[in-house]
Amino acid sequence: MEVIGKVKLIGEVQKFGSNGFRKRELVVTTDEQYPQMIMIEFVQDKCDLLNSYKVGQDVKVSINLRGREWINPQGEAKYFNSVQGWRIENLGSAPKAQNLPPVDQFEPASDISDEEPDDLPF
Repeated sequence: MEVIGKVKLIGEVQKFGSNGFRKRELVVTTDEQYPQMIMIEFVQDKCDLLNSYKVGQDVKVSINLRGREWINPQGEAKYFNSVQGWRIENLGSAPKAQNLPPVDQFEPASDISDEEPDDLPF
């Protein structure tokens, strides 16, 4: 699945536990009639994917939905969902124009005649 929108927030890398589990949060605001602010978690080595992004950029984030069950001390089951990012692409940069010379640098064709047959099918 994918989320497309504008970067609202990029959190700092958080470390948990003795094994050094890393997590970083990204908030993307969707561009629709009722914009949604979607919090996406990047974990472990995926945290580094956010290093080159800034607030305000238009992005497309590839995500997975994750769900967990937790049994509380009273024996009741509680369920939690998370949105995990695994790829991010910048949508703000347009393709670069090729370095072509201006049109006025080309010589006009001099051997064109209206008497030649037009064999184009349109």
